[in-house]
Amino acid sequence: MVARVVPVSPFDLVVFGGTGDLARRKLLPALYCRDLAGQIPDDARIIGVARSELDAAAYRERAREALKAFLPADELNHARVERFLARLDYRRVDATAATGWDGLAAALKGATWE
Repeated sequence: MVARVVPVSPFDLVVFGGTGDLARRKLLPALYCRDLAGQIPDDARIIGVARSELDAAAYRERAREALKAFLPADELNHARVERFLARLDYRRVDATAATGWDGLAAALKGATWE
């Protein structure tokens, strides 16, 4: 836990390469720990973006598996893991082509805190 939590405004964080090794091993566990410490506001969203053919539920399941694999078991509080996973969304985007960008743009425009 941190000594002092500095409140921030709600935000959307887009994780490009959201299904990759860096996201699995480092980014998602670190973001969960920040959420656990109260450093991510309730309305914040984390949107994984990659070329993999997934929906949001499948992405959340991959994130759950990553948390189990790369965090100590005593840091995994079931209710807080579920709260963190509820923040996650996923969009399929191919960065080398034009596919998927409209869906990502629509998701970002749909922010509840705009």
